[in-house]
This record gives sequence, C-alpha cells and structure tokens, in this order.
Amino acid sequence: MMIVGLTGGIGSGKSTVGSMFQKLGVPIYNSDIEAKKLMAGSEKIKKDIEALLGKDSYKNGTLNKDYIAKLVFNDKKLLKGLNNIVHPAVRHDFKSWCLRQKAPYVIQEAAIIFENGNQEFYDKIILVTAPRNIRIQRVVDRDGISEHAVMQRIDNQLPDQEKEKLSDFIIENIGLEATEREVSRIHHKLLKIRA
Repeated sequence: MMIVGLTGGIGSGKSTVGSMFQKLGVPIYNSDIEAKKLMAGSEKIKKDIEALLGKDSYKNGTLNKDYIAKLVFNDKKLLKGLNNIVHPAVRHDFKSWCLRQKAPYVIQEAAIIFENGNQEFYDKIILVTAPRNIRIQRVVDRDGISEHAVMQRIDNQLPDQEKEKLSDFIIENIGLEATEREVSRIHHKLLKIRA
C-alpha cells in the first residue's frame, strides 16, 4: 500500500482537499483530529502535557486548546516539546490504522510533515497552497481568532517555497472547481503509479 502525505500551511485548505480525495474512495487519516483524540484520551499523554505546560492544559478533564495554543505559538521550545509528546503517538496510531485499510493508497493529512523531517516516511507528498492573505482570512473566519494569531502560526511553519521543492504534487487551492479537477488528476496518477 502506498502512503501519501497531504500537507500545507494553516488555512491552505488541506481538509477540503482531503475530503475531495475521500469522496473518490481514498482512506484519509486526519492527524490533527486524531492527535486531539489522543491528547484527550491517553492518560500518559495527559500527564506529559501537564508536566510540560502545567495543570491548566486540561479544564475539567478536557483539553484546553486556547491555553495550549497561547503558550506554544509564542514559544518554539514549548511547541517542540509538545510535538515530541504528541507526534510519536500519532505515528504509532497511524501505522495501526494503515493495517486496517484495503485501498491502493492512503493519505495522512498532516500540517507539519517537513517541519518534523518526516518526509521520508511517505511514498509521495501532496502540498496544498493558497495566497497568504486568503489563508489568513480563512482562519480568521473559521476560528474567530485575530490576524496576528494566524500570522504567529504561519510563522511557525516552513514557507511554501521551501515545501514546494520537497513535494511531488502541488495543489493551489483558490477555487473549488479547479481544486477538484486537480485532485482527480492526482488521484488517477497515484492509481497508475500503484498499478
């Protein structure tokens, strides 16, 4: 089974592209969603996060996302520490998930493949891009956070120009119809590679 990475900066539209592949029958593992489940459900991860970021990381046993975001997006060391707790657990969970799939290829949607040096784990990588101003507006509209908060997150990710050099396919996600055509084209290419 071929393993394809789907990545892109915040607000690029990775999840939109992921759902388009899903409609074509491709199994999608959304690392962000699964990481949140692991952070909420694993006692070991909870203890490790509280040791790193303090007891306020969880409110009434529930992950305190706003508190965590405020801390880690202002401190690269804390962000790295959090990633070192969560990413190995996600990697293990993803490998188990792959064993249950019956498809020519699967996609793991992950925001920071290159930032973590994980590109060698994938057979192919698809990068989703969009102009910076569009990305900022999408996240402001979606999450109700300030432009400044979005910029902080963008600045914690590798620039698209760097990611493009390392990617096998690039989808510029501005208009849905054009994006869907590109998804279909890449899907057929991946099926041919797998055949």
